[in-house]
Amino acid sequence: MDYLKLDKLDKQILAFIAKDARIPFLEVARECNVSGAAIHQRIQKLTSSGVLKGSEFIVDPEKIGYETCAFIGLNLKNPETFDQVVERLKEMPEVVECHYTTGNYDLFIKVYARNNHHLLDFIHDRLQPLGLARSESIISFHSAIDRQLPIADMMQED
Repeated sequence: MDYLKLDKLDKQILAFIAKDARIPFLEVARECNVSGAAIHQRIQKLTSSGVLKGSEFIVDPEKIGYETCAFIGLNLKNPETFDQVVERLKEMPEVVECHYTTGNYDLFIKVYARNNHHLLDFIHDRLQPLGLARSESIISFHSAIDRQLPIADMMQED
């Protein structure tokens, strides 16, 4: 897989914007001791190369009534249906992540539901018809660590 070689300035920029995507470029430039134009060019390079995938506001699911977070391992009756199952999962707003994995599951998904009853209905009414041989659910009580890759810590490794 191709990857972009990051220099010290790239890593400094990433550390600042990962902490606060709304930080003004001029503030990043001052902190990095370079011009605003240099920061703008670097951000464009990092974006066009795919290192940066945009910026977003993060909605807290609990604050809007989705109190149950679950991870569900899926085993398909017919593994040849992977692509079709993934396309169907994309249509389900409760599914926020889907991973192809090694180990016990064909797919591993992260789901938000309003409560445990909603989760049960979701599994029974929406997931089972996808052609599952079996599924295993793990409910998360609380996310102890929820972060991006810590660029600032990685800067020290070079």
